[in-house]
Amino acid sequence: MMPLTLANAGEENLIKKVGGNPEVKKHLENLGFVPGGNVTIISTIGGNVIVNVKEARVAISKEMASKIMI
Repeated sequence: MMPLTLANAGEENLIKKVGGNPEVKKHLENLGFVPGGNVTIISTIGGNVIVNVKEARVAISKEMASKIMI
């Protein structure tokens, strides 16, 4: 298990766990980051990460991405 920030761009990964305080967890889950779901990194720009999750593109900070374990 590793944080999403270490994944390679273009490869699909399975979300195993979403960490952080309850507020952060809820926010990420609302965006579609739920355990068992798939996530693909599109690109990394200035530390921020653009991902494909639930057929939508979402930009999240490196800090948020480090709370998502794949």
